[in-house]
Amino acid sequence: MTMTKLKLTDVSKHFWRKPVLNKISLEIETGKIYGLLGRNGTGKSTLLNLISNRNFPSEGEITLDGQNINNNSVALNQIYLMSEADNYPKQTKVENLFKLVAASYDDFDQEGAYRMAQRFNLNPKEKLTNLSTGMRTIAKLITALNVQAQFIFLDEPTLGLDAAHRETFYTELLTSFEASEKAIVISTHLISEVQNLLQHVFIIDQQQLVLNQDVEELLAQSYAISGPAAEVDQYLKGLDVAYSTEVPGLKTSYLTTGLDDDRIIPDLVKIEHLDLQQAFIALTQKEASLHD
Repeated sequence: MTMTKLKLTDVSKHFWRKPVLNKISLEIETGKIYGLLGRNGTGKSTLLNLISNRNFPSEGEITLDGQNINNNSVALNQIYLMSEADNYPKQTKVENLFKLVAASYDDFDQEGAYRMAQRFNLNPKEKLTNLSTGMRTIAKLITALNVQAQFIFLDEPTLGLDAAHRETFYTELLTSFEASEKAIVISTHLISEVQNLLQHVFIIDQQQLVLNQDVEELLAQSYAISGPAAEVDQYLKGLDVAYSTEVPGLKTSYLTTGLDDDRIIPDLVKIEHLDLQQAFIALTQKEASLHD
């Protein structure tokens, strides 16, 4: 594999003059698992469709190692998007789905696909139309994980999956990732479930990229500070608080920009690290307040 970097530069998208994405710039490198997070309607699926050339930017450029991906078959052979959309006839059998994808993408791992199908108890001879929502999702996930493209994008990959199947999927995803140099980008609302998989996170809100950061670094500087309101306010004076909640006798403030080591912590103030879902909520709450 020689291509290593997918780059978006000032990518915007409008539908009927309505802005959906505004000047998104980011880089995705092979060898990492990324999270693409955002509330409903923030443009995540639109962004993935632009990256996979299913739609086109209104402005900006998407390149793979410096080459524009637009109608570039060599570049697009290194990009695969699994999404909720059904892109194959409903009468297609699962085994024929594997064959169709193998015809479009070099070195599709048929053996791996059949092994995963057996693990998920998916009959390869079953037609897509006869499968439940969860089993159709599994068929598409198996396909995505066995494509030997460098950049794999998974849009809501656990739709319809029960807890046991989700755990199996996460295990298979890690196995697939560790056996290759690919980049995997997961767009999901089940943030807590994927936190331990992700190395880097992109957060989109208000049509813009509001965070582009390693997960470990983000969590190291994300806190909840709680205690009596006056003491919390005094402790956080001058810091960039994302948002606060308050009940009688207790205030909790959230921030994702770190604390000063030399600040004296009042006896009644409690400090805790946020998990990724809590940090995501803090960041999007902050963006919402800025646009009110």
